[in-house]
Parts: sequence; structure tokens; C-alpha cells
Amino acid sequence: MIKLHDLYFKPFISEQEIAAVVDRMVHEIATELGDEIPVFVGILNGSFMFVSDFVKKYPKPCEVTFIKLASYEGVKSTEDIQRLIGLTQDLSNRTVVVLEDIIDSGNTLEEVHRIFKNERVKQLLIATLFYKPESYKKDFKLHYVGLEIPNKFIVGYGLDYDGLGRDLPEIYQLKTTQHMTNLVLFGPPGAGKGTQAEFLKEKYSLVHISTGDVFRFNIKNETALGMLAKSYMDKGELVPDQVTIDMLNAEVEKNADAKGFIFDGFPRTNAQARALDVLMEEKDSQINAMIALEVDDEVLVNRLLERGKTSGRPDDADENIIRNRIKEYYKKTAVLKDYYAAQNKYFGVNGVGSIEDITQRLSTVIDSIK
Repeated sequence: MIKLHDLYFKPFISEQEIAAVVDRMVHEIATELGDEIPVFVGILNGSFMFVSDFVKKYPKPCEVTFIKLASYEGVKSTEDIQRLIGLTQDLSNRTVVVLEDIIDSGNTLEEVHRIFKNERVKQLLIATLFYKPESYKKDFKLHYVGLEIPNKFIVGYGLDYDGLGRDLPEIYQLKTTQHMTNLVLFGPPGAGKGTQAEFLKEKYSLVHISTGDVFRFNIKNETALGMLAKSYMDKGELVPDQVTIDMLNAEVEKNADAKGFIFDGFPRTNAQARALDVLMEEKDSQINAMIALEVDDEVLVNRLLERGKTSGRPDDADENIIRNRIKEYYKKTAVLKDYYAAQNKYFGVNGVGSIEDITQRLSTVIDSIK
């Protein structure tokens, strides 16, 4: 992820992928033009990297020139196309190949055709490295297309956002959910995870998604997913990960404008963690951190036994059950700790002290990753 000015961009097309596309386009054009000496016309500023790499790889004699047009303001293509530098040579009876970095609305291409209308060229061919078919509104033929891409703003490899990003050797795509903070909150039984989740969701305007609450809601309201989950539970079988993910997806969709989410009770396995990563990627976001409250076992046992005096929960009243629950937690969390630590996203936080002190420790971690 990179930040340019006020916006975040995520990796989209690698340097190697771009090179392979340029190689293919060079081969296509060189094959079709044969021994003819073409004039390649780059559209500045965006096409400078593409033109440079293209002509270096072109296997036959060619000429190169540039025109400079401007159409973008920020991340939007405007109707007003400004011609800043025009043609400076006679192109009569020459084959001209326009090398464009990207074609979206087609407004710039319309100006290109206007420029060449009276130049008496032999033929005008259009080659574009990137093409956004969803955005294209014109009827001009595109003779060579490198890659078709979605209608999202991109930077890199000559393309910029308000002057920045042209120097990047790869392509980055605008991250549409700009400032989401998504946390996986873990803690052994009795660590105070639920209490802290309530404080954190208020402080950072996050949505708390508890897997247990989501299951209970879906089953109680007899949703399709709830009934499906119940059918497995009634048979004593584990609910498939995809059912849980679909429930979480529904919760995320309900809160599409949220500033982020606290996931509580999920994931429990590496497979679930990967599924959650895929879900967040589909939302143009990511898990920023796994935060685990760390509390000594004896403190946990005493807390739960004390809680059992008023909670009415039988699993809070039996010390052996409590210790087994704690062991199960560590068995499951150890794997996930490695998963998130490998991404530099694991943070252990001391869970002993006053509620306020623990909240402050958690806030320090969250503030460091926002």
C-alpha cells in the first residue's frame, strides 16, 4: 500500500506483467507493419515510460515524436482537453502509431483524431497500454490494446495523481475504502475482550462483529444462512467456514459506510484467516492487526470463578472446565499468531490492570497502525 497526497493506492499490476504486455504489443505491431518505418507518437506526460520501453524493444527502424495533452484534474478525466505541445514535423503519407498510456472516456483520443485530421497521414493506428471498456464513450477504433482494466483510477508507470506516482515501475489502483481500520481482537476466556471491544468501537467508530452474536441473530431470525448453520449444528457437525464467512459478509455489507470493524471470535484457523483476508480484499480493504490480550492463566481462572458467582454460566463455575477452555484458546491462537506475525500484524497487549489502562494500551497499538 502506498499513499500519494491524501489518497491510498494498492498494488495492481506488477512490473513484470507490464513488461510482458509491452513485449506482446511490440511483436504484434512489428509483425503487422513489416518493413515500413512507422512514426510512433507518444501522448505526454503519461506515456513517457511506455513509449521508452516500447521503442527500445521495437526490432526495426522507427521514428518517435510526442504531443502533450492534458485532461485530468485529480482523479477525474475532464471534458476539457488542452493541447500543450503539438506536432512539429511533416507526417504526410506516413504510418503513425499513437502510443497511449491509457484510454478511458476517449476524450483525449477524440482530440488526437482532430490533430491528425489534416495531416494527410497514410494511416493512423491507436495502441493503448491500458483500456477501460466500462468508461469508453467514443466510436474510434482501438487497433492494439495491452490490458483491459476496471474503471478505477490507477497510478504508476508514467501515470500520476496530481503530479505524484509517475516514477513507480508498477501500477497501483486507488483504494476505494480509504481509511478503514479492521482489527481481529483475541483474548483468552476472562481477558475482558468483550468489555474492551465496547470501548474501542465507541472510541474509533468501529463496528463490533461478534461471531457468536451473528450466529445467534441468524438462527433466531431463521435467515437462510441461520437455518443452514443450524442444520449442521443439529447434527453435531462443524458449521462450514463458508457459511460463517457469508454471515460476516452480510454484516459488513450492512455497515458499508463503517470506518472499520472489530472481528471477535473469528478467525479461529489459518483457513478462516485466509478467507477473511479474501473477504476484506473484495471490500477493497484489509485486516490491519490482530490484537491479543495477554493475561496470566491464574489471573484468568480467578476472574472467571469470580464471574461465575453472578453470571449463572456453568462453564464459569468449574475450575477444570475453565482451564480446558484456556488451553483450547492457546492451541487455536498459537497458529493464528504465526499467521499474522508473518505479516507484521500481530500485537500482544498486557491485559492486566484497570479497564482504563488496558484500553489505553490497546489504543496505543491501534493509533500506531491507523
